[in-house]
Amino acid sequence: MQLENYIAGSWIKGTGKQAELLDASTGELIATTSTGGLDFGAMLHYARTVGGPPLRKMTFPERGRMLKALALYLMERKDTYYQISYKTGATKADSWVDIEGGIGNLFANASLRRTLGNMPFYVDGDAVKTSKGGTFIGHHIMVPKEGVAVHINAFNFPIWGMLEKVAVNWMAGVPAVVKPATVTSYLTEAMVKDIVASGIVPEGAIQLICGSAGDLLDHVMSQDVVTFTGSASTGRMLKRHDRLIDESVPFNMEADSLNAIVLGPDAVPGTEEFELFIKEVGKEMTLKCGQRCTGARRILVPANVLEDVQIAIGKRLGSTVIGDPRTEGAMPDGRQVRITMGALAGTAQRDEVKRALAELLKGSQVVYGDPDSVHVTGADAAKGAFMSPILLLNADPWKNQQSHNVEAFGPVSTLMPPPTSTMPWPHQARQGQPLRQHRHVRREGGAAVRVGRRQPPRPHAHPQPRDGEGEHRPRQSAGHLGTRRPRSRGRRRRDGRQARRDALPAAHRHPGHPSMITAITQQYQQGAR
Repeated sequence: MQLENYIAGSWIKGTGKQAELLDASTGELIATTSTGGLDFGAMLHYARTVGGPPLRKMTFPERGRMLKALALYLMERKDTYYQISYKTGATKADSWVDIEGGIGNLFANASLRRTLGNMPFYVDGDAVKTSKGGTFIGHHIMVPKEGVAVHINAFNFPIWGMLEKVAVNWMAGVPAVVKPATVTSYLTEAMVKDIVASGIVPEGAIQLICGSAGDLLDHVMSQDVVTFTGSASTGRMLKRHDRLIDESVPFNMEADSLNAIVLGPDAVPGTEEFELFIKEVGKEMTLKCGQRCTGARRILVPANVLEDVQIAIGKRLGSTVIGDPRTEGAMPDGRQVRITMGALAGTAQRDEVKRALAELLKGSQVVYGDPDSVHVTGADAAKGAFMSPILLLNADPWKNQQSHNVEAFGPVSTLMPPPTSTMPWPHQARQGQPLRQHRHVRREGGAAVRVGRRQPPRPHAHPQPRDGEGEHRPRQSAGHLGTRRPRSRGRRRRDGRQARRDALPAAHRHPGHPSMITAITQQYQQGAR
């Protein structure tokens, strides 16, 4: 089967070299696709001239009712999408997030019709008089762009990634061109065919590219919008496109990130918070086989419970059943099996994860899992894109910076301690800013210690000159001629804080900045960005 592209009101197969799309669990060929011979310039022109005008004429209530009707229509056909989604390696839970979560975006945006007014445009606030007699007034209104929204989406959520974006631009009265990631585009194609067949959205409101985007961005104009979800390297390349710069085209990028999950020092083993933490780490690592941009890649844990956390996470991951989601249920030997983690989207994606893992291993060690071996239920591990969950330990994350700079976009996370038990947690500092903006309380030995509101003492407005060997000349003032002015209460507080800071070990003070922002925490912040 060859996938089709929906362009200018017609389903068209691309010519030339075909990309092969394989089942993530079995390795079987699902379809081929190509965008050879397609006219992307004509595609965007069709969206602007055919899809845009009817959408712009619709009022917000009309657009909202359109989204609601489409959501109900697609929900009736969700079982078909589930069956196709299993081919991407997604379990029932993974597919639920993608399919019903995506359709939920349509419902959510449809509900905005009650708050945006009964007009094709949005009136922002009240009119403002700009002259004494009211002969001049100013009033802001928000009108639909007269272009097209171009959506370049990631492979991990082929439905949710599309619907979360088109729901917004349709509600705003703008047509869309959707370019899903090629590897899972067969699921997006199935839903777009149903959207087109429904007749609920105007012709030209949606078009689809299954394959390479070719010279698509060469044809965008100033009234268009481009969104991108995917790797930071690809996003930066697209953002520098000459056409986007020349036409000042708005470009929105959602790129990969190195999110962290942090265990507080008072959440010790045996507490409800500790158990919840372990449960959430297990979910973060296995949901969608770790292929989520919001997945927690760094697990920050106090050093005194590091071993307990490592053991608990290992036990949690040990209960993970990896396999083909379609084999869930009764097995030939009579066992009831529930697949809790499927495969990566494809073997190419698995290879990419292993390349990133090799880089992470330069500063970490594997404490759970085997990158080269995995036990699979209901499938052949050699044919599918399966991978074991991998838990790493970075014993010195402030020296080994790989954990803060490299993301393995799969079931891989790194466990790491803070540098010392006395170091402030990363959320208690911001690079280049004193801690006075943060009023967190840390418990130490049963006592509450405030760690916020720390900053250097303010210098005198008029520094006093010195005489001889560094001795201060007496301050001359009306009330204390020839004597020092008594220190104010606020100044005594500042001097006391400065003395306590000076008593800290040098490693705990940031060079050139007497606040509690440490060099190590600053390095962490740079890595987190």
